[in-house]
Amino acid sequence: MTTILRSDEFTCPSCVDGIESALTRLAGVRAATVHFGTGRIEVEHDPGIATASDLVMRVKEAGYTARVSPF
Repeated sequence: MTTILRSDEFTCPSCVDGIESALTRLAGVRAATVHFGTGRIEVEHDPGIATASDLVMRVKEAGYTARVSPF
């Protein structure tokens, strides 16, 4: 499953590596791609292991606020 998150808090491209790394260390996450210019975060994950709420919490732990987005 792919879940889309959005964040308006990216201030520099260095945010990208930190968030991607934090997400991919979460059990059940296969891949994470952060698009700095749009604030879009695409996460491929098993929702039975890592829920959308888990993803949002992991981004928060990395220092950013994110929300689930339909697109």
